[in-house]
Amino acid sequence: MRTKAYTRAGVDVDLANHLVSGLGEKVRKTHRPEVLGTIGGFGGLFRASFGKMRDPVLVSSIDGVGTKLKVASLLHRFDTIGEDLVNHCVNDILVLGAEPLFFLDYIGTTVLEPEMFDEIITGIVRGCRNAKCSLIGGETAQMPGIYHGRDFDLVGCIVGVVDRKKIVTGDAIRPGDAIVGLPSSGLHTNGYSLAREIIFNKLNLRVTDRITGMREPIGEALLRTHLSYLDCILKMRKVLEIRGMAHITGGGLVDNVPRILPTDCDAVFTLGSWPVPPLFRFLASETSAPDRELFQTFNMGIGMVIIVRKEDARQAAKIAGGPIIGRIVPGKKTVQLEAHFKKAKKMSRRSP
Repeated sequence: MRTKAYTRAGVDVDLANHLVSGLGEKVRKTHRPEVLGTIGGFGGLFRASFGKMRDPVLVSSIDGVGTKLKVASLLHRFDTIGEDLVNHCVNDILVLGAEPLFFLDYIGTTVLEPEMFDEIITGIVRGCRNAKCSLIGGETAQMPGIYHGRDFDLVGCIVGVVDRKKIVTGDAIRPGDAIVGLPSSGLHTNGYSLAREIIFNKLNLRVTDRITGMREPIGEALLRTHLSYLDCILKMRKVLEIRGMAHITGGGLVDNVPRILPTDCDAVFTLGSWPVPPLFRFLASETSAPDRELFQTFNMGIGMVIIVRKEDARQAAKIAGGPIIGRIVPGKKTVQLEAHFKKAKKMSRRSP
C-alpha cells in the first residue's frame, strides 16, 4: 500500500502519474515518423534522420513565457500559454534557419491542478502540431515551499536542424540592406512585469476593463498568443535570400537586433513606418520611460525583424504582410531610432 506521507507533505504522486498516463493519445498526434517510444520514459527518443541534408547541424533553445503566467492566472485561463511557449521557442531557432524537430516541457507548481495541467498541455500540443514538431517528453514538478499559493512556472526546450551551409548568422548583412518587420499580435511573451505594474497596480484596472481603440478587454489583449513566423519564413526563403533575422523578445528592437549585426553595421529604424498597436500606445502614455527604453522593453508591434537586400525588400514585405521599417548603415553594431516615437495622449482607461 502506498504511503500518503508524501501527499500530506503537499506532493500528490498518484495524481501526477494519472495525469501523465492520460496524455498518450494527445501527444501522439504531434509525433513525426522519427519518434521512437512513448511519453513517460526517462528520456525522449528521436531517430536522427535528416533527409537530404549533407551536413546537418542541431540547433537548440530553452525559454519560458515570463510573468504572462500571472495574467493567465488572473483570468484562470491556461489554454494559450502552452502555444505561446512553443511558438517562442520555434522563433528562437528559426532565426538561425533551423526547422523544429522535437520539444520538451517543464511545469513547476505548488499544487497540481488537473484542469490547468490539461489546458497547458493542450496548448503545447496545438503549437507543436502547427510547427510539425514532436512533443517527446516533459517534467511536471510539485514543489511546495519553492512555489507558493497558485504560483507555477512553464519552460520549454526545443531542438531543430539546419543544413550547415544554410545557417543564417547575419554575417552576410551589408550597408544598404533593408529591414522588414513582421507584425506581432501583442506583447507576445515579454514586458509583462512593466505592463502589469502599469495596468493592475498603478491604474487599478481589471482584466475585464476595456481601453479605447481595443476590440477586447485588457485581459484578453494581454493573453493574445505569441505568433509563430515559421510558415512565413519558410515561404520567404524559397524565393529570396534572408541575410539576418532577429526574434524581438526581451530587450526589444534595441537589444535583439545587434545580436545579428556585423561589427561594422548599424540598424536604423524609421519610427512611424509601422502602426504601433493601441495597447503599446496606451502603455507608453502611462509611463515616463524614454522612447529608447520603450523599444527595449516591448516589441512595439514588431515580432520579428528580417534583413534582406534592398532589391528584395518589397517582395519580402509582401510575403511577410509587414512594412519596410528601416535600413542597414555603416556603424558599430548598434540600433538607431530615427525620428521620435510620439507618445499618444492619454487614452480612456475604461469604456462601457
